[in-house]
Amino acid sequence: MNSMDPVTTIVWIVSFVVVTVAVTGLSRRVGWSAPVVLVFVGAAASFVPGVPEVALEPEVVLFGLLPPLLFAAAIQTSIVDVRARRDGILLLSVGLVAFTVIVVGFATFLVVPAITLAAAFAFGAVVAPTDTVAVKAVAGRVKLPRRLVTVLEGESLLNDATALVALNASIAAIVSIVNPVAVGMDFVLAVVVGIGVGLVVGLVLATIRKQLRSPVLDTSLALVTPYIAFIPSQLLHGSGVLAVVVAGLYLGYRSPTIQTAEARIAETINWRTVSFLLENAVFLFIGLELRSILTGAFSSGITVPQTIVISIVVLLAIFLARLLWMVGTTTLYRYGPQRLRERGWNWPTGIAVSFAGIRGVVTLAAVFLLPEQTPHREFLQFLAFVVVVATLLEGLALPWIIRKLKLPPPDFAQEASEMQRLLAEAQSAGLEHLESQVTGDEDERVIQRLRLNALFLSDALENPSPDERADLPLEYRKLRRTMIVAERQAVLEARAEGRYQEPAVRSVLAFLDAEESALKAGGVDGKKLM
Repeated sequence: MNSMDPVTTIVWIVSFVVVTVAVTGLSRRVGWSAPVVLVFVGAAASFVPGVPEVALEPEVVLFGLLPPLLFAAAIQTSIVDVRARRDGILLLSVGLVAFTVIVVGFATFLVVPAITLAAAFAFGAVVAPTDTVAVKAVAGRVKLPRRLVTVLEGESLLNDATALVALNASIAAIVSIVNPVAVGMDFVLAVVVGIGVGLVVGLVLATIRKQLRSPVLDTSLALVTPYIAFIPSQLLHGSGVLAVVVAGLYLGYRSPTIQTAEARIAETINWRTVSFLLENAVFLFIGLELRSILTGAFSSGITVPQTIVISIVVLLAIFLARLLWMVGTTTLYRYGPQRLRERGWNWPTGIAVSFAGIRGVVTLAAVFLLPEQTPHREFLQFLAFVVVVATLLEGLALPWIIRKLKLPPPDFAQEASEMQRLLAEAQSAGLEHLESQVTGDEDERVIQRLRLNALFLSDALENPSPDERADLPLEYRKLRRTMIVAERQAVLEARAEGRYQEPAVRSVLAFLDAEESALKAGGVDGKKLM
């Protein structure tokens, strides 16, 4: 924003958050894509008199917004799933990015007047990576197969590193002579240092957080973890993106053994809030930048008809690069060696991945990293904006495409069954431990209650209801949740009558909230796990 007094700045920030929350909430209520609506709302607002001109500094996005967004996504991503799909993820996050840089680079070089090949490749690197935020937004609206979601999220987490290395090499070619060997060495250095820093940060912070018993201290340390990983890696000429992702994957995997239950709940809620604000704010910012981007594009000397042709050619190049790559990799998976045929995806999955190439915040931030001497720099910034908006609109067609391809949705019934069996196994271990701890001095009522709770799920699975339609654990969750509603109301009535002090009321409410949260995690409609 332009310089303004502190009070006015705070007012605009508060207004920005309110608009973000309101637009996102309304979009979800009517079933629209929140990122798309936010971009259009921001674009419309950028032409309203009195709305300050927004100009995001690329360093602010890359160093300020990108690390927490990546970390929040990484800690929720299963490292086990990523490892199982590592070949597909690497093909997309490294191979597809490099292929896209080449295809889009040559296409841009052919249609943009007076642009150099180095600048064209730099633009190809700018638009090559898919966006974690946008992909998750689409994946959240469509019931995609688990394997497909893992591949898309893994691709969008890791391809930023490849694209930024390619961008740095292209920028170097714009301002000086580039040695191809040096480019390869830079890429290897970025990967090795990024992974190394991420692992070190993960190991050190896991050790520290294991000693913390306070959820406030634990969450406070978690909030700065992305920067602890990103900044040192960048200073050591590594990939800050990789460092953040590796640290997030590792800490997410170790979370059950290094954090208390309270700390995990607090961290989950805090990161959901941070992610929500940053994810949606980024798209609103993208729209608010439209006015300044258009001003620069109009000064480039490229006519409107030329702009339309160039935009169509670039968008086709981006789509065809992804489609051709998916055709090639799917063919390899279907007809290649036995090991690949066992691990690969089918044609419908390959087509679905082709239509999930949504761009976002990294593209908009990276295009502003182009040096001043880049030919048609302002026009390329506008072109990047067109790519982001067009691919967001393309993502709206994904639900229809998924239905036409008849891709199987996640098998919630099987997942719920697996969850119940695992929980029963865990409760059996807990019961065995209980029996080993009983000394005979305990109150028998306590022991019986613990035994009853531990045996309920195992007994329900081993001796199902005669009525095949009845699901005893599901019935339990439904009825228990209705009981919790009544119990909470009773507590609130007691508080209104002043019969208990506030600490007691809050403690009981927190206890009920924790139990309700556990029940909601499994769901009551078969759509979530327990």
